[in-house]
Amino acid sequence: MNKRIDFQTILGADGTPAFVVLPYDEFVRHFEAVGDLIPDAVAQLVFNEQMTGAKAWRTHLGLTQQVVADRLGITQGAYAQLEASSRPRRSSRERIAKALGIRPGQLNF
Repeated sequence: MNKRIDFQTILGADGTPAFVVLPYDEFVRHFEAVGDLIPDAVAQLVFNEQMTGAKAWRTHLGLTQQVVADRLGITQGAYAQLEASSRPRRSSRERIAKALGIRPGQLNF
């Protein structure tokens, strides 16, 4: 049985639902189950700065390409090529995600 969640609906100017507000702990609990939350700062880097997901995450985490390359056991140049790819292979996404300490799904947006 699902637990009831209390939320508030905010109507738009036309009277139709525009937003839903729910307690933060409920929001986090729901999305932690999904596990692929993307911080706003990362999304902003991708959409406003035209970065790949891997570069945005690395920048957000304050890591250099060399640090991530070392974690992957490859050269910085090889990592730079991986990071620049807009559609890396699944195995590459999984390795990059592990090196960044995130879930592979968090690179897919």
